[in-house]
Amino acid sequence: MSSDASDLQSWVAGTYDGLAGLLDTGPAETWDAPSLCAGWQVRHVVAHVTMPVRLSAEQFGAGMAAAGGDFTRFSDAVAARDAALPTAELLAGLRSPVLHGWQPPGGGAPGALSHAVIHSLDVTVPLGRPAAAPADAVVAVLDRLTAADGAIFGIDLAGVRLEAEDTAWSRGDGDVVRADSGRLVALLSGRTLPDGRVLRRR
Repeated sequence: MSSDASDLQSWVAGTYDGLAGLLDTGPAETWDAPSLCAGWQVRHVVAHVTMPVRLSAEQFGAGMAAAGGDFTRFSDAVAARDAALPTAELLAGLRSPVLHGWQPPGGGAPGALSHAVIHSLDVTVPLGRPAAAPADAVVAVLDRLTAADGAIFGIDLAGVRLEAEDTAWSRGDGDVVRADSGRLVALLSGRTLPDGRVLRRR
């Protein structure tokens, strides 16, 4: 990602604010719609990304210890529990400056942006809504995922050319995969699109 950390963090805030606005103005049943995360509804995704607002470092550490150090197990348990919170509380979490300034351990601002953009797409793509993230933020995440040659999520990009339908962005050579930039991010993140498309894993 070529933008500086302040740009990336402002895109994080814009992404979460955009997602909050979409959910706040949408029908109540949106919260129970399926997301791109297997087994999770929209409310589970929001409960997951807003964990930093509710959990102190001590609570996080205790939860990880109880899960045997398995972050997936821990985050699944938190999402299952906190998805039942009032939607007003979940929306407040999305809008919280604490969340907007949070960075994953070892991930820095690029990791925070990827987390925000990818999980926001987990909500907007299956709903058929435009990306909540700023367009430049989505492209920045595309650049990060392809710079790692798909390795972050174990995607095999050998013989694949990715082309964005909504920007001039493209990468790679081979069989063409065309979609809007948000759906390309979802594919590179190991998600299956609503139309059944998925990129092969390594």
